[in-house]
Amino acid sequence: MKIFCSRANPTTGSVEWLEEDEHYDYHQEIARSSYADMLHDKDRNIKYYQGIRAAVSRVKDRGQKALVLDIGTGTGLLSMMAVTAGADFCYAIEVFKPMADAAVKIVEKNGFSDKILVINKHSTEVTVEGDMPCRANILVTELFDTELIGEGALPSYEHAHRHLVEENCEAVPHRATIYAQLVESRRMWSWNKLFPIHLQTSLGEQVIVPPVDLENCPGAPSVCDIQLNQVSPADFTVLSDVLPMFSIDFSKQVSSSAACHSRQFEPLTSGRAQVVLSWWDIEMDPEGKIRCTTAPFWAHSDPEEMQWRDHWMQCVYFLPQEEPVVQGSALCLVAHHDDYCVWYSLQRTSPEKNERVHQMRPVCDCQAHLLWNRPRFGEINDQDRTDRYIQALSTVLKPDSVCLCVSDGSLLSVLAHHLGVEQVFTVESSAASHKLLRKIFKANHLEDKINIIEKRPELLTSEDLKSRKVSLLLGEPFFTTSLLPWHSLYFWYVRTAVDQHLGPGAVVMPQAASLHAVVVEFRDLWRIRSPCGDCEGFDVHIMDDMIKRALDFRESREAEPHPLWEYPCRSLSEPRQILAFDFRQLVPPRPLCAEGTMELRRPGRSHAAVLWMEYHLTPECTLSTGLLEPADPEGGCCWNPHCKQAVYFFSPVLDPRAPLGGPQMVSYVVEFHPGTGDITMEFRLADTPDSPLLGNKVA
Repeated sequence: MKIFCSRANPTTGSVEWLEEDEHYDYHQEIARSSYADMLHDKDRNIKYYQGIRAAVSRVKDRGQKALVLDIGTGTGLLSMMAVTAGADFCYAIEVFKPMADAAVKIVEKNGFSDKILVINKHSTEVTVEGDMPCRANILVTELFDTELIGEGALPSYEHAHRHLVEENCEAVPHRATIYAQLVESRRMWSWNKLFPIHLQTSLGEQVIVPPVDLENCPGAPSVCDIQLNQVSPADFTVLSDVLPMFSIDFSKQVSSSAACHSRQFEPLTSGRAQVVLSWWDIEMDPEGKIRCTTAPFWAHSDPEEMQWRDHWMQCVYFLPQEEPVVQGSALCLVAHHDDYCVWYSLQRTSPEKNERVHQMRPVCDCQAHLLWNRPRFGEINDQDRTDRYIQALSTVLKPDSVCLCVSDGSLLSVLAHHLGVEQVFTVESSAASHKLLRKIFKANHLEDKINIIEKRPELLTSEDLKSRKVSLLLGEPFFTTSLLPWHSLYFWYVRTAVDQHLGPGAVVMPQAASLHAVVVEFRDLWRIRSPCGDCEGFDVHIMDDMIKRALDFRESREAEPHPLWEYPCRSLSEPRQILAFDFRQLVPPRPLCAEGTMELRRPGRSHAAVLWMEYHLTPECTLSTGLLEPADPEGGCCWNPHCKQAVYFFSPVLDPRAPLGGPQMVSYVVEFHPGTGDITMEFRLADTPDSPLLGNKVA
């Protein structure tokens, strides 16, 4: 059965109705899931297996049957481990139906159907007598995300202890501990606050200042989860030791009620407290001998043996305001949590000694954190990037210029005004961006100097522009709807739509863009798309096949956006320009096509092609959303940290155990379809251009 789904096309800006399979959402979730990453997590798997064996043994030593409740079973891996360890029976709960169906098949394939019952429900809907004949005495779960509790672990544990497991049952994991470290970091702080922006003009230095409510706003409520190991130690100053903030004993009744936990500490050095770095570990046994940790390398007991993983990363939390700290002067770091989220505050005295701290979860009240995500904050705060725009603008502006800005929540209109443009208009299609820019303009006394037009740029009228013709059409381009690099070609469609409002000889900036690609070998990211096959002795090919089928659906075949500064890779080919887009001309009626080959000049395993856009502001000034400089002699890449690049994984994705050699070139056919804004691409990874297709055909 087919269904129609509406989709806002991020490139053309139009709303489209597409015919999709009725299980379309399921396929999307499976295709973008972290199941393969979790199954490749050898450290996690081994520690769980050890903990399960120990728990089953303790129950058997008491002369009891081992009855296991496995919440969030996924593939059924942990239940199969339990039966192999000697469990008498397992109740494996999985709420996601396609995954539950796969678990049934995997359990059957491995010969455990007589001892494992897969229950397709949310654990809080499961009942004793209705779904289980009695309470279990072993509770096995893997309900954790980067924040530990963000997937609803606490409510699930709370319900399980009240209704599904025996009192003081065995639990794997037995305990979790959350750790925190206070740091000062201008780089990470720039992901949360708007800094003053400096620009040199003919009248001297001008400063764009943030509104007071942006400075006072506590920021976005959600955690910032990143691969913290890829942040250079030079980018932050450690202000505290690693502090164990709180622990949860999963073998006893767990509460999902809001709580706070404080730790007193003396700052290691004086500075400005801005950011809390956080991670956790889980102990699989009561003695704490079997331990799995997400600690970054500087806090890891054995950095050389660290397990790379993407399903669990590390957390960056921003304090509501930066605060000065003095070396040796005691402070209290307070961890607050509700049933799903954690946040932090800094106190001068311990809450236990005075009143208990009741702090609401931080919520943005300035609009900026609703409009700009963390990379966007970092991009706007990048002074070097601002200087590039100032340099380019200075070459095209005239005192009588009429400037129209068409990016979402951009400050280019302010730059244009300070550089002497007579009249500046900026189009903001959302109420949030309109409200935010009004605040910024007011804080900088520009509310009467820059005209904000609240409508979609395609709907502009001559009256909106006060009957003036535009002499400079300006964009970064940045749009909040863009996920893949080429989605910002929406600028080209806007430029075409407003062509009637452009005067003779009008300048469009950027004047052009180009799509670039390079073939890479990932150090670790290949794991999220590599088949698992066998996992700790259990056959999970059925899971691999399910993911492969999901990836065959149209949108799942598109590139995946990834911030590659977090995921090291080596370039195996030289970067290649694939397509060029001339913004000085209207969007063409016919497709733009390109085909060619990229020679693999370095030995390695070809995991993917990475694509990005470069924007040519002027003939002399180009901004890249991908590679910022040529690769080093070993192929090491330096990626733009403010942008996500597009990754096309080749199929099959090769792991490091695969032999070197094989294909020597990548041939490609790329086509831009103006009518839909889609880019289709076909890769051939082979010794000759006529070899069989191994890559992805995407739309």
